Amino acid sequence: ELVVQFQVLNQSCQCLAWKPRPVGVWPCPGESQHVVAGYSDGTVRVFSVSRTEMELKMHPHAAALTAITYSTDGEMILSGGKDGIVAISSPRTGMTIHVLTDHRGSPITVLQCIRKQYHDLGVEGGELWLASSSDRRVSVWASDWLQDKCELLDWLSFPAPAGPEGLDSLPPSLAAFCPWEHGVLVYVGFGLQKEALFYSLRKKQVLRKISLPAFATSLSLSPSAPFMAIGFSDRLLRLQPCPAGDPQDYAGHDDTVHLCRFAPSGRRLLTASHSAVLVWELTGA
Repeated sequence: ELVVQFQVLNQSCQCLAWKPRPVGVWPCPGESQHVVAGYSDGTVRVFSVSRTEMELKMHPHAAALTAITYSTDGEMILSGGKDGIVAISSPRTGMTIHVLTDHRGSPITVLQCIRKQYHDLGVEGGELWLASSSDRRVSVWASDWLQDKCELLDWLSFPAPAGPEGLDSLPPSLAAFCPWEHGVLVYVGFGLQKEALFYSLRKKQVLRKISLPAFATSLSLSPSAPFMAIGFSDRLLRLQPCPAGDPQDYAGHDDTVHLCRFAPSGRRLLTASHSAVLVWELTGA
């Protein structure tokens, strides 16, 4: 059932994210839910679902947006563009407070924020966040938005064979923090081998590798159990137990599986291809 629809004329929506609820706060009946969306003209728009209206429009980018997310407390919006620029903006004031150019020249593929466990890495700040770009680079940051601090913790660059084609035709570079192993991130992308890499931010090294049947086109890590969902260009979806175990492969898509996304409970998985969206029920998850 379609509940509400927002339409922006003459612009394509490239990415979007739900505003997170504060930890420990139960939803109120009249509480406004918000979605932030990034567009092809470099604008960011915040929509209120409950009031069915656009509340804010910002223009932090000169290029089309390719990734967007909220900070874990919902107080900041992180957006990345096709030109590799990352902007941090306040939805309260509409001002952009940081512009990061470290990934300049390569489209941002992923932005993700998590609450930082202080005992893990021993750095100041309220959260960790990462950015990955199409050129197989991943940056990891520690931030304290109230103190206006944003510190680069790690910079990863993954090797790959020389490709005859441009970046647009290569598999995406995807990274995600590991929910069940603090201080670890998972990376998949075009490289020397078809594999998923588990990298330790503490040890500054790859801890383990999981072989894949092909280069991944989408990735999601379960928040409730140690396994991940991986999509491939040959219409295949794989559920992979971690750190080891027999994977389960599923067909059903009509094209490249370009999106995998676990529900917060971990009991359902949403996947999407060119003209199909599938919802999977995960038993035993």
